Amino acid sequence: MNKLFNIQKEKTSVRTEILAGLTAFMTVAYIIAVNGAILSSAGMPYEAVTIATVISCFVGCMLMALWAKSPLIIVPGMGDNAFFVFTLVFSLGLTWQQALAAVFIAGIVFTLTTVTKAAVYLSQSIPKSMIHAMTAGIGFFIAFLGLKNGGIIVANEGTFVGLGDLSDPRTLTTLLTLLVLLPLFLRNVKGNFLIGIIAGTIIGAMLDIVDLSSLRDFSFNFSGYGEVFLAFDFSAINTVNFWTAVFSLSMVIIFQNMGAQLGMLPDKSKFRKSFQANAISVVGAGIFGCSPTTTAAESATGIAAGGRTGLTSFTTGLLFIPALFLIPLFKVIPNEAIAPVFIIVGGLMIQSLKEIPFDDFTEAFPAFLMLAIMPLSFSIANGIAFGFLVYPILKLVTGRKNEVSITMYVIAFFFLIYFLLGSL
Repeated sequence: MNKLFNIQKEKTSVRTEILAGLTAFMTVAYIIAVNGAILSSAGMPYEAVTIATVISCFVGCMLMALWAKSPLIIVPGMGDNAFFVFTLVFSLGLTWQQALAAVFIAGIVFTLTTVTKAAVYLSQSIPKSMIHAMTAGIGFFIAFLGLKNGGIIVANEGTFVGLGDLSDPRTLTTLLTLLVLLPLFLRNVKGNFLIGIIAGTIIGAMLDIVDLSSLRDFSFNFSGYGEVFLAFDFSAINTVNFWTAVFSLSMVIIFQNMGAQLGMLPDKSKFRKSFQANAISVVGAGIFGCSPTTTAAESATGIAAGGRTGLTSFTTGLLFIPALFLIPLFKVIPNEAIAPVFIIVGGLMIQSLKEIPFDDFTEAFPAFLMLAIMPLSFSIANGIAFGFLVYPILKLVTGRKNEVSITMYVIAFFFLIYFLLGSL
């Protein structure tokens, strides 16, 4: 174990690494229930896509552990699953099978970026304010999604959005679950998200919004998994919308994962291999029938618990396997029990705001556009695109063009194409 993960060299211990992996798993295991719920709204079969989620988590963590020797955790991304459903399927009109094909190709693009010098070059060329704004913007998007799914924010004909009926049993379940979860989170209780989801499900059952019929059968088999495994469909490959999906998804997964890894890795020398492991896991996600995998923000919990090596991610990956046998249990969990997790994770991610220099408007305004447009347009890609387009323009008009790398101008150009293609 020491030889495989360089435990002594990293000045840690097997016990510390395993406990760190357990801690990370307890904070990120909610993705098994959440990802299935989100992807099923695009028409994907819940049980099959939940199996795909578990397999993607396991494979991603193993890649991070054995290739990168890194403590980072790989799971389907909370922003990426929403991007898959609401942008690729609902906005661009792809079927979920065609969207999986876009994930597969975007993963290949991501991988090609990581095996060349492009990844390191990009990491050195993107302004820090842009990286922090991407993280915070996705946080606002996820929080808005939680407020919407929990019934706290609803559609309103006069004002577009409004406050929901707080006495409604579903909204009430969200609020009561949030009240339970917040103290657990603030007190750093291990497994706080899982405890909160369980409490929310019990509250939902008491308020009669939970369907317990799936608990009658705990039998498990892979028979339904064939519906999503290798289900990608390239029939739309000659359409503008398909390549718009590939391009926008590639931009999103490359830059958000770069920001996450550079922000969390305790040993930056592991960045390149960690980035490669992440990229290959996205290709795998497309094959397994899942939305793109990402470097989980919850990786920070394992690192905070002392995780420094791949043994942390190895432990977390192994723990996903038993979850396959609990899928009927996950099916009874209502969206209202999960929504508070979205809200809190969003609140965690927006803490990146403090790293943005708001006293410099040429840095602050592009960041502000990302923060505003991601939730308001219900598109992560749109927010990132606006920020990267406006940043070099502001630097140019203020005579500070030397502060912008050639790479940023190239990225801005490609995002301009992204908008032009989307308007065709």
